[in-house]
Amino acid sequence: MQKMKKLKSSLNGDIMFDILSRLPVKPLLGMKRVSRGWRAMISSFPFIKSQMEKTGLSLTGFIFQEKFQWCSDDIKTVSHIALDSQSSKKVLHNVFDFLPEYVVILASCDGLVCCRSCFPCSDPSVYLCNPSNKEWIRIQWPWHKLKPSRNESIGIAFDFDSDSRKECNEIFVKFKLVKLQFCLDEYEDEDEDDDEEWYIEFHVYSSETKEWKVSSEVCHCDHNLIKNKGVHIGGVLHWLTDGDQVLSFDVEKELALLISVPVPAFEFSTVPEACIGDHNGKLHYVLVSEIGLHVWYLEDYYEFKWTLKHFKDLDEIEREYPQFFLNLKNHVSQRVSMESSPWMNPLGFKDGVLLLKVCATLYLYDIDNNKISHACYVQDLSPKSMHDPTVFPHCLSLFPLKLA
Repeated sequence: MQKMKKLKSSLNGDIMFDILSRLPVKPLLGMKRVSRGWRAMISSFPFIKSQMEKTGLSLTGFIFQEKFQWCSDDIKTVSHIALDSQSSKKVLHNVFDFLPEYVVILASCDGLVCCRSCFPCSDPSVYLCNPSNKEWIRIQWPWHKLKPSRNESIGIAFDFDSDSRKECNEIFVKFKLVKLQFCLDEYEDEDEDDDEEWYIEFHVYSSETKEWKVSSEVCHCDHNLIKNKGVHIGGVLHWLTDGDQVLSFDVEKELALLISVPVPAFEFSTVPEACIGDHNGKLHYVLVSEIGLHVWYLEDYYEFKWTLKHFKDLDEIEREYPQFFLNLKNHVSQRVSMESSPWMNPLGFKDGVLLLKVCATLYLYDIDNNKISHACYVQDLSPKSMHDPTVFPHCLSLFPLKLA
């Protein structure tokens, strides 16, 4: 009789495991409160791995944070723009209020978010957190060696399937952070006066050693980093620069590469706007110009081979969505200098979805299904400064944050 009860309990557990592991993350987060047994099962390594294999990570929205152009203080408000059109609230504010202080978002990868303390701050910290389960860890930072800067750029390299393990029935997450440090190299030229050259150092933090180290790799680059900093794809981090290049860094091999974009800005009569993102495990480059909206993906890193995946003429976009756009091409064509704000600005791209700002409105453009929907208005984001906002895609995930 006892054996029959154990068998029945085991079969019921297997059935429940199979059913629940087919559900998306959002309902599972609520189901963890049903009982201790369900919480233990949903939090286990086999369950999270199975749920990932069956459902994958789906884009839920974009994290949006503004920054002042000329002020050294940070803007504390962080907004989440929901992808779900059925959501009761398309924009949520203060989504990181579970952290011990106000933060600035630095990077996002597979549901994990890296951020730092808002400035001014007497004792700044770096955090890695999962907003889905509100777990976070504070990461040691060598402030005494490197003066904290408002323009810090840190990327996350994280892969739950390959970089996590189960020991003693607990899940330990492995990840690396990569911080870019601009340095000035001064040298003497035999034929000329003293000269100088900018280069980038890569400071790497490992969750296994819990220490930062300076990589032997450097990259000679004097361009500014803009938008979508630290996009992680297959173990490689990517930063878009304002010099018609994408900086990439292979985290395991610690090798850097500058990748030329498909079309340089000087080939257009107006000033184009671009962003980068990930779709199907490939780096994508989205560009808006007076010609139209282009989406390329990178086929080969070393040959800089880009393939055009999608193109839409601006007049065609206006014809298909007259309720949203008027004189689109004319407005875009009027931008002839970097000093003027772009009328049409691609802010973020992930899994075929583009967050697009047009004048004072934000739209979601589903490239694969050729569908544009209204996301929100700029005023919904509690705007203080629309200069170069930080935008990252975000996915809900069950990944716990526990270090070995």
